Amino acid sequence: MIFVAIYDMAGWWTLVMALQVVVISTYFFWSKKKSKTYDPLCNGKPIEWNPIPIVEHDVTVEEPPLMGKIDDNALNVGSLSFLCLDKEESIMDAALESLGKYGVGSCGPRGFYGTIDVHLDLEERLAKFLEVEETCVYSYGFSTIASAIPSYSKKKDIIFADECVWFAIQKGIEASRSTARYYKHNDMDHLEQLLAEAQKKKELNPRRRAFLIAEAIYFNTGEMCPLKRLVQLARKYKLRIILDESLTIGVVGKHGRGITELLNIPRDEIDLIVGSLEHSFATVGGFCAGTHFMVEHQRLSGLGYCFSASLPPMLTQAAISALDIIEAKPDIIGELNEVSIKINKALSQLKHFTFRGDALSPVKHIYLKKDDLTDRLKHSYLRNITNYCLEQNVAMTVAAYLRDVELNCPEPSIRLACSRKLTDDKIDLICSLLDEAYEKVGPKPELSPKAVK
Repeated sequence: MIFVAIYDMAGWWTLVMALQVVVISTYFFWSKKKSKTYDPLCNGKPIEWNPIPIVEHDVTVEEPPLMGKIDDNALNVGSLSFLCLDKEESIMDAALESLGKYGVGSCGPRGFYGTIDVHLDLEERLAKFLEVEETCVYSYGFSTIASAIPSYSKKKDIIFADECVWFAIQKGIEASRSTARYYKHNDMDHLEQLLAEAQKKKELNPRRRAFLIAEAIYFNTGEMCPLKRLVQLARKYKLRIILDESLTIGVVGKHGRGITELLNIPRDEIDLIVGSLEHSFATVGGFCAGTHFMVEHQRLSGLGYCFSASLPPMLTQAAISALDIIEAKPDIIGELNEVSIKINKALSQLKHFTFRGDALSPVKHIYLKKDDLTDRLKHSYLRNITNYCLEQNVAMTVAAYLRDVELNCPEPSIRLACSRKLTDDKIDLICSLLDEAYEKVGPKPELSPKAVK
């Protein structure tokens, strides 16, 4: 009777489907119970496994890292602490006080328990100092510009950038997946030609965002960009400007506000200003500055802001203390500029080297005059020269590049960093030691590059 009632309530096809489910389930569990998996690990038998190494053991390193601490008495012209605030007692005391109050880390990204009052204070102080609506602080200088670019520029957009932009900008452009057009270094005529061609091909149109990316002072060359012409072209062809002022904020301008202050260019002409706290501010991290709309967008889409732990509170406090000194003593900017100009004049007298760098640039690149050497040989000789100088208590550094990765990888050079405390005697010592090192350990006139592979 029960089956008759069920048959009356459900059709015959329902009974067929139910019967199939029962049969298949019974077969599955019965076969699984009977099968035994052979596992050598459980049976105590060893397994022969020869994994392929991820990195080959015979890798040759072109430039081994310099291990150990540089003597405190050594003259360090490789450090990028231009204002010499890295050993300022007041900054260290403030950082230690912050360490006792907040601890070492920040416990997470800015959006997840990583925002502390000192972060908000620093952002407010930077916005006031730079005369912009808002700023946001990153925990690492490299990731600042590398995160800012892809947060705005996407796959269907187009970017125009100088061919000598440093590696972080290159990675930001790569991460954005945008179409990239590189113009010759500081060549505004070539840039205008590229813009005109893009406009003719309708690559520049209202449906596609276009960006112009440059550095105020280029890290790879030490040369200043012609910002006024850059702004004119950006407004003519309706491009948004992203300007990296890592080497100009705290370096040039009457109050250290960067190239816009130096050239008297309104801040609102630049859509986004990116800066670093790792040079003049004697700490780590970076920041983006601009309008409320531009900066606030990064708080939701800047990868380095959203997913990296925020800047440690003690280092944030160090940046605030450094900013206090820059605002209270703007004369130190003028002192740095005077030293930069003096170094330019001194480097022009070198016998065996040429150099590159704007008069006001705190970064100078020194190259070998001998042009018939391969880049590998040049790098090797420059390394020998810096090692010789270090033995004489003057610390310099060879500019490091990822030769097979970076776009338009620069020629090997010694990167010389200016600081406001360099005296005339020390500048003369640097230049005389460079020529002396060249004669001692540099390339010899009879050297034939063809004989060296």
